[in-house]
Amino acid sequence: MKNKASFPPQEGETRPSRCPDNSAFKQQKLPAWKPQLTIATVLSSFFLTGAFCLSVGVYLILSTNSVREIQIDYSDKCSDCSKLRENSSNWNKECHCSVNFMLKEDILGDVFMYYGLQNFYQNHRRYVISRSDAQLLGRNVNIQKSYCAPFTTYRNGTPMAPCGAIANSMFNDTIDLFYNLKSSVIQVPLLKTGNSWWTDKNVKFRNPKSYNLSSAFAGTARPPYWQKPVYLLDEEDERNNGYVNDDFIIWMRVSAFATFRNLYRRLSRIRQFADGLPAGNYTFHISYNFPVTKFKGRKYVILSTVVWSGGSNPFLGIAYVVSGAAATLTGFVITAIHLKLRKKKAYFQK
Repeated sequence: MKNKASFPPQEGETRPSRCPDNSAFKQQKLPAWKPQLTIATVLSSFFLTGAFCLSVGVYLILSTNSVREIQIDYSDKCSDCSKLRENSSNWNKECHCSVNFMLKEDILGDVFMYYGLQNFYQNHRRYVISRSDAQLLGRNVNIQKSYCAPFTTYRNGTPMAPCGAIANSMFNDTIDLFYNLKSSVIQVPLLKTGNSWWTDKNVKFRNPKSYNLSSAFAGTARPPYWQKPVYLLDEEDERNNGYVNDDFIIWMRVSAFATFRNLYRRLSRIRQFADGLPAGNYTFHISYNFPVTKFKGRKYVILSTVVWSGGSNPFLGIAYVVSGAAATLTGFVITAIHLKLRKKKAYFQK
């Protein structure tokens, strides 16, 4: 087939124009600010940025250094319980261990208790998506269509509540703190509510609607690695039970790194603990349930205070110091280059 010949427009015909309209916007004639970069403005911006970052970084590092923290690794100290948990058939057997430590100085102010895990990878894609957000909102959904597999239903068809690998692997050690006096032993009062984010507690997690929690979860079963159903996570406080349990909510926010810590309890500042933790001998009583030996992990208990910038993590301060040092160094390099070029220009103008 031959191509059609193109003929020029006949007399009286006009070819449509492809030029944009003659407007300020389409002709790029709008008023604009065009900064005139001079050596003074460039150097002042680098040096001011460097001074700001250095000052903020030093302040953050000093604030972080004021955090009081004690970290105790109980992986080996509870070795007997660890060996018991290596065999999955012993899941229903209780195992307890104790860890003694001493505070040489008072820890004043608000004290937070964390549990730490090492070599536990939560950043695998299959693990991260293994949950049903609709189920965690208390909705009646078909979890077979979710990403919870293989932790969706049992062989008899009973659905798991909650479903997914994240929920199934929830940290379930129970940790109590005792203050040892010469004449008595006092259990340190710890708060287990108010530790999660407000948006998680009130927006992202909801229990199914029913006249009581046990009937709300009727027809479901606990995940395989759990020792009790979700509606019995906190038998003492109905408002901290089910999907809105603080420990469960905190665990469901996965970590990006293999070594991480999660908030477990807060010190209730009453009686002799009104000012914080006094110096003396203490004991952690641990109900050991979470196995870590198969993936060569470690477990910690951390007692720490916090400052306005957070806990004992100097990364942000170091980042500011490095950025400030880089900006200041760049300013000096530009200054040296400018002086060298100015001397050459003055030499050739003679």
